[in-house]
Amino acid sequence: MSEPTYICIDLKSFYASVECRARGWDPMTTNLVVADPERSGTTICLAITPAMKALGVPNRCRLFEIPPHVEYQVAVPRMRTYMKVSADIYSIYLRYVSPDDVHVYSIDECFINATPYLQLYALDAWEFARMLMSDVYEETGIPATAGIGTNLFLAKVALDVTAKHAADGIGYLDEEAFRQRIWRHRPITDIWNIGAGIARRLAKYRVFDLKGVTEMDPDVLYREFGVNAEYLIDHAWGLEPCTIADIKAYEPDSSSMMNGQILPCAYTFEEARLVMHEMVDASVLDLIDKRLVTDHLSLMVGYGDSSPACGEGPRAPKRDWGPAAHATRKIPERTNSLRKLQGYLDALYDEIVDAGKPIRRISLGFGNLVDEDLATYDLFTDWEAEGRERRMQEAVLAVKEKFGKNALLKGTSYRDKATARERNEMVGGHRG
Repeated sequence: MSEPTYICIDLKSFYASVECRARGWDPMTTNLVVADPERSGTTICLAITPAMKALGVPNRCRLFEIPPHVEYQVAVPRMRTYMKVSADIYSIYLRYVSPDDVHVYSIDECFINATPYLQLYALDAWEFARMLMSDVYEETGIPATAGIGTNLFLAKVALDVTAKHAADGIGYLDEEAFRQRIWRHRPITDIWNIGAGIARRLAKYRVFDLKGVTEMDPDVLYREFGVNAEYLIDHAWGLEPCTIADIKAYEPDSSSMMNGQILPCAYTFEEARLVMHEMVDASVLDLIDKRLVTDHLSLMVGYGDSSPACGEGPRAPKRDWGPAAHATRKIPERTNSLRKLQGYLDALYDEIVDAGKPIRRISLGFGNLVDEDLATYDLFTDWEAEGRERRMQEAVLAVKEKFGKNALLKGTSYRDKATARERNEMVGGHRG
């Protein structure tokens, strides 16, 4: 039996490359950023072209951070376009592999189990990766890089760390190459799934690379990271037992639904409550559409700088967000009633939020989601009122599905500080 071979393919500067190709430009030689300048000069660039990276401009920078001597074009994000191009590229992969052997990791990145296909096409892993990358480039003009590994983790690290130093844009790691090339690699945050928080906690023990992790006492790691220490230890040794088949077969024990947004400026207590009501409206419609009920609520409200107020010019370069109020509650019934859930969240909002602080972020969630056949009622349930509300919500869903999310709105969504109308036109928090 041949050794497992996985390929992780990444579309280079995907959003920026799509915008360049739409204009007939080469992303490797064109200075272009994808950002919405109407959000102020502090807006984050969703992508910059490889040409700008070559000039030392950092990825995910803010517009004001681009050196003044660098001339560049700005493209406003078009998320639906990027989704369409991503789907077209996915269809190219499916000419060669079964969907059962592809795991879409993000809009611009996927894993492919190449093991059964190398013999089928009489190619080695590098030739197979180059064939996929070449077809994508020829048909879409989007350049790509790839990582090859003997498990999913090694393929991803090969992509993130070694591919950028390879002339053909393809990196490779097996367990031996991993120990030679990655064990001493710094910063450790270059390694998949190791963020700044994990790095800080490891630094307390003067551990700054994966070789140091392999030399730590496992008891110390489990005491510091709990069950997550198992993943950290496995990855430090280049091990990953999970396969694409395992990912596709996974079913979570419980499900949840989250809805969050960053407010465009400082909101008052009541202005933020209005936005929360819009978010509850949208989330409840999702529950009804999926025929689910919940008995667990979560709410997070983040504070921030009160200056400048909305409409008074661009925000300060430093995102001065303060602490957040957050809480979860188990409610005494399983329901998808807007009236009831709005009431529970209003009470939670009044309980945890400081009415004197400016508000910049809101996130709410419904947990322990189960089929609505398991909804709970009691002797005092007003069945007539429940039926009226349900019929109204289903009518709202039908109208929105046929004519768009903004076809039917509450009057409060036309107030100055409401956000639902604008967000309904967005995809992934950005313009469609």
